[in-house]
Amino acid sequence: MNWDDLRIIAAVKDEGTYAGASARLRIDETTVGRRLSRIERALGLRLFEAADGVRKPTRQCEAVLAHVEAMALHAAEIGRLGESLAGPVGRLRIASTNTVAEEVLSPRASDFLRANPGLTLQFLTSSENVKFSRWEADLAIRLRKPDKGDFAISKLGDIKLYYFEPIAIEGEPVLCAYPDELGTIPEMQFLRTKKTPARCVTDNVRVIRTLIRTHRAAGVLPEHACADMLGDRRLRATLLPKRRDAWLLVQNHLKRDPATRVTIDWVRACFQDMSRG
Repeated sequence: MNWDDLRIIAAVKDEGTYAGASARLRIDETTVGRRLSRIERALGLRLFEAADGVRKPTRQCEAVLAHVEAMALHAAEIGRLGESLAGPVGRLRIASTNTVAEEVLSPRASDFLRANPGLTLQFLTSSENVKFSRWEADLAIRLRKPDKGDFAISKLGDIKLYYFEPIAIEGEPVLCAYPDELGTIPEMQFLRTKKTPARCVTDNVRVIRTLIRTHRAAGVLPEHACADMLGDRRLRATLLPKRRDAWLLVQNHLKRDPATRVTIDWVRACFQDMSRG
């Protein structure tokens, strides 16, 4: 059942005529009659009978109307939900890499959501960039500055990079690197200075981190993925001279939306907390 169609039943019952229902709902009178006939065919019931120029509901119609009235009450309650919630209301989709979502955003998300009961966040995690032109996300965090696009872009900060290698190991450690299509990132520029060929190639930071933790592999990790490893005495951590830029992309039509503004401020605070940590 279409809710708009069901509202027609209530309007005809209250107004007594198709013309009255038409004026109340601001739709054409013939549309009222056509949609009412469609409902009767779908239900296999006759809903109204004409008597003295007035449309009177049948017994079966009264049963249908009881459900319609309950639905109308629920619809009104849904409409008042926003009034009962403090702060902005909305659902926002944030696209980022798995590591950024897991290590930077999610540890701080529960406090943010508790402070903003009207907000819902949907995390879209992937190594591939979402297509903003298709509105696949509302906000996106990228570790490379986009060349162009119809969206608002601003810098979130710089991400420190560390090269980890085992201190005591027989032979050469297994060198971890990123795929060739990421050849321009600072991590790969640094790894090219190593004479040892890469033996593990992946775009998954967690895979590289796991290998390094075996104390038999070497590789570069962003600061948000290795904070707990800097004190490992079996590893040597070297801070790279270059850093990765983090960029925030926002759909243009959402720039002044209150829910989006609050979320943007939170994302910025997440990256500031990470840098201070």
